[in-house]
Amino acid sequence: MRVTMASGAARDGRANEDFTGAVPTAAVLIDGAGIPGSESICRHGVAWYAGCLGGSLLGLLSLKRDRSLAALLAEAIEQVTDHHRDSCDVTDPISPSAAVAVLRLSGGIVEHLVLGDALLVLDRAQGEPLVVSDPREVIISQEFEPALEAAADSNEYQRLVRDLRAHRNRPGGFWVAKDDPRAADEAITGSCPTAELTGAALLSNGAGRIVDRFRLADWPEVLALLESCGPADIIRRVRQQEARHSLAADDATIAYCTELGGSGRRPEDT
Repeated sequence: MRVTMASGAARDGRANEDFTGAVPTAAVLIDGAGIPGSESICRHGVAWYAGCLGGSLLGLLSLKRDRSLAALLAEAIEQVTDHHRDSCDVTDPISPSAAVAVLRLSGGIVEHLVLGDALLVLDRAQGEPLVVSDPREVIISQEFEPALEAAADSNEYQRLVRDLRAHRNRPGGFWVAKDDPRAADEAITGSCPTAELTGAALLSNGAGRIVDRFRLADWPEVLALLESCGPADIIRRVRQQEARHSLAADDATIAYCTELGGSGRRPEDT
């Protein structure tokens, strides 16, 4: 498998709270989430959480190939939670959390997992791309968007974010990686034969803005751009639109996977 990656922080001087990485048979993307000023809750921060979760998950994907993606994600969540359970309030609603996308090759099968508002797009040899997403967070967040935009950078904004995040990891709400490994059981999972795919892309929601926010391209066009120009060009286009519309930038990350059958694989490509 060949994996091409690009990631950009929302702005200079700010930590990138996304993570992406790959091993020869798998790719992982983590989109961290948190509230500025929550250092009293977790002294490590969102970028640390995303990086630790991604690193743990990649290690498990390499070592435990016979276990399901949901089981590996649950173990990774538990590992990271144990890392800071004694120093941070991991159960607080505003402690760091993350959306997750995973792609794994296994014996002629491509397996995938999505938890939270990350995106995974499968480029099928026949027919339209298959877009794998978890709509629950988007649906609930839309109810809060008008009030959040009106209350930007105020105490009311912080209150609204807390109310939104109170819906996390509970029935009737939405599910993300945080402190409870049982959230992994709520992930969207699936598989298909490797022969049916020509590639796949994992995107954070900041990168997915090219389709769902700015309507610059549809998913077949995005996949064509990834093939011809690479993931960094997608992020560049998103940044241009954010500036044009005076919209606050978001961390944007893409992992583009090709040669899923292993043909032409070079060591440096993973």
